[in-house]
Amino acid sequence: MKSKKQIIVTSILLTLTTPTLANDVVTKLLQDYRNQATQPFSADAGRQLWIQTFSDAKGNKRSCSTCHTSDPKQPGKHTRTGKKIEPLAPSINEKSLSMTKNIQKWLKRNCKWTLGRECTAQEKGDVLTYLNSL
Repeated sequence: MKSKKQIIVTSILLTLTTPTLANDVVTKLLQDYRNQATQPFSADAGRQLWIQTFSDAKGNKRSCSTCHTSDPKQPGKHTRTGKKIEPLAPSINEKSLSMTKNIQKWLKRNCKWTLGRECTAQEKGDVLTYLNSL
């Protein structure tokens, strides 16, 4: 049976290592995207893409902030389903940006829905840099 002190130390260590794991995942993805990007990644460019409004073929206007809010530290809500979306800022949500497969899946799906196409490596890198900076 673990002592109370061991449980506390284990909890602290787990808390301290979780953001690092997420950061390692983002760092690896950024390295992959960097090979295809045209310029260095920018949190400012990622923020601009985050709030930029795009129109689909029917004239519906969307941005990343439509569902995720303009502040990724806050929870969002899917406009069509009403489903709650957890904050994307890793500083607030330790599960955010922690799994490569999920990041790639959601970037692909959300870029298609928002921009009407897949994001470029530059756009993905800028958005991940922005989110990871929060």
